[in-house]
Amino acid sequence: MVIKGFVFKNSLKTRGLIVFSLFILSFLFSFSTQAQSAEANFAQCKACHTIGGGKLVGPDLKGITEKMDEAWLIKFIQNSQALVKAGDPEAVKIFEEYHKIPMPAHNLTDEQVKDILLYIKNGGKVAGASEMVEETAPDLLKKQTPQPQMEKIYAEAKLKDERNMFVTFVVVVILLILSLVDIFFTKIVKRRWIHVIVILIALTVVSEIIFVESAALGRQQYYQPEQPVWFSHHVHAGQNRIDCMYCHFTADKSMYAGIPPVQVCMNCHSQVKKGKRTGEKEIKKVRDAYANGTPIKWIKVHNLPDHVYFNHAQHVTVGKVKCDRCHGPVEKMDEIIQVKSLGMGWCVDCHRTRKIDMNNKFYDQYTRLHEKIKNGKISSPTVVNVGGEECAKCHY
Repeated sequence: MVIKGFVFKNSLKTRGLIVFSLFILSFLFSFSTQAQSAEANFAQCKACHTIGGGKLVGPDLKGITEKMDEAWLIKFIQNSQALVKAGDPEAVKIFEEYHKIPMPAHNLTDEQVKDILLYIKNGGKVAGASEMVEETAPDLLKKQTPQPQMEKIYAEAKLKDERNMFVTFVVVVILLILSLVDIFFTKIVKRRWIHVIVILIALTVVSEIIFVESAALGRQQYYQPEQPVWFSHHVHAGQNRIDCMYCHFTADKSMYAGIPPVQVCMNCHSQVKKGKRTGEKEIKKVRDAYANGTPIKWIKVHNLPDHVYFNHAQHVTVGKVKCDRCHGPVEKMDEIIQVKSLGMGWCVDCHRTRKIDMNNKFYDQYTRLHEKIKNGKISSPTVVNVGGEECAKCHY
């Protein structure tokens, strides 16, 4: 009986430990970094470094594998600050040369770092990968002419964070449910403090995710929907230098910039039937839409919440705001992406620094402001001086 009881009690403890281990492993799994390719791992380096493109926040990495020892580079990439604190002369020199901006530690294995170094040595190409690109495939063209480097990196990071946040949310909710079920029903884990820890961690993570998602409602920075026709702003606005107002011809006289009708496209594509990069397939979609009398269902990229009033004409005509101030360098983008936050803080910051042209007749009615300028109280009036911080200007 004693032996039987001993075995029974220990089996319960064993099961309890197994369940607890599964809890912890599941929780840690949501934060773990999966094995990635050298190209994917180097993406986190692109924010501060280039390979042959000059200095950014950190040094240009071209030729770094010839200049520095591989073992040292592995240690430096994994934890540069550890070398700096240890007094390593090269690490200290780099740290001081680049304004003492610490490079964050990276949770990478030696093999992953070696793959990154090989990627750098190959000039930013995966070893053995084919360099041939099928020019008629739109899904590969976006890689051929990338968006501005920093914006693309931030967009990729944002999407990755969203995926990780979703996985984390699911995992902690499952852990919370399992913990509550065990407390009230199965009672496998005898140590209640384990449940307390799991529940507190789960509630903390869920609360943070809910707060972050609630604060982001109505905002969609780095939104990049797939359009019905692969249209390249880089080709049209960049290479061909077509003015923005040619297609978005209502931007200076309407609340909305407007999406060009098919007829505008056909001004050129009635003659241009084949593109050097896209072939005939994408242009044929435009020509077919015109022939059938059906509009192309473009998806709007830059959206504001319904409670926000924004007038394109006011900003373009009166404010003389250039398109790229809000939309980014679209002439370098193949597929349009929202690079600015377009949040209230972002708009107000612009209002606080944007100078206005008082020669505009509309501002003649601001007599007090003219008096302040005349008396020297204000030298360069900004949008704030004409109500740029008043709530009712954008929300009414």
